[in-house]
Amino acid sequence: MATRQKSQIKGMLGGLGLLAIVGYLDVITGYKVSVLIFYLAPIIYVFKRAGLHLGFVMTGLAALVWLFADIYSGDTYSNFINPLWNAGIRLSIFLLVLILLSSRDQLQRAVEKRTEDLRHEMAERSRLEKELLAITENEQRRIGRDLHDSLGQQLTAIALGAKIISKKVANKSAIEPASVERLVSIAEDSIEMTRRIARNLDPVEFGTDGLAMALSNLAIHISQTFNINCKFESSETPATNEPQTNLHLYRIVQEAVSNAIRHGQARNVIISLDSVRNNLLLAVTDDGQGMSATSAKNTGMGLRIMKYRAGIIGGIFEIQNLPAGGTRAVCILNHNVSPTDQHDLQN
Repeated sequence: MATRQKSQIKGMLGGLGLLAIVGYLDVITGYKVSVLIFYLAPIIYVFKRAGLHLGFVMTGLAALVWLFADIYSGDTYSNFINPLWNAGIRLSIFLLVLILLSSRDQLQRAVEKRTEDLRHEMAERSRLEKELLAITENEQRRIGRDLHDSLGQQLTAIALGAKIISKKVANKSAIEPASVERLVSIAEDSIEMTRRIARNLDPVEFGTDGLAMALSNLAIHISQTFNINCKFESSETPATNEPQTNLHLYRIVQEAVSNAIRHGQARNVIISLDSVRNNLLLAVTDDGQGMSATSAKNTGMGLRIMKYRAGIIGGIFEIQNLPAGGTRAVCILNHNVSPTDQHDLQN
């Protein structure tokens, strides 16, 4: 603060020095010679060095010095209104120039800030895309391990069992019904495992109620897998026919539920899909431990990716701790939701 004040004082003193020089030049050149452009020099100097407010002060001083210099150099007026009128016109010119300079600087700062924000956004987007690519590659590896270790072994067992039965048929040996039933059971397990993998890869069916159906199935799967109470609630929901939109919303819920269980130790999770003024509102509410101070700053990869996914589909994403405990993650698909609607959803 002290450094800024010193800078302003130096700027103002420098401007006064320039104004004195310009006033002296105005006196010796006479009132018939216009030195308007020279009076702008101390105004611009003070504006750049001391700020806008002192720049306004300098415009008033410049108009007065200009008037006194003309009178001193021999300019005469028939009445007192004319010099005041001339001083007012000159002051208006100075003020206009100062306002234009200030507006230009503000616009330049706004452009620079926006450019910096865009650079930051592009860097963040690039980093998130890399993280999503890493997640995709890890998911592909996991699916490959599941296919190799589980489904592959079951298919191998089916193939071996079928060979044994084939040899018995060729040798006209008796075939035990239990071995055939065991083979059928393994085949049915393999079919169910294939369906689970397929649902995980493409969880949202096409159609107007595809997202609601997928979230309902997800709630059932979460309840059975983690032995918690996970429910899906939905009122009148707007149609979401875009597969990519549905998939991003589904992945946001998956991540939010996963965070609630793994980090928040939640025992009850509610997934809700609602409509407020034709806007899709998706929320995940839990009774867990809530977010830590670090997580609340949205520094975690999962939180960043949920926000990134929401941004891709033109929505907004927010997550906050609840007063009674737990968290609520909210994704609003459109931006024309009123603050009252957001408040009603979050409370």
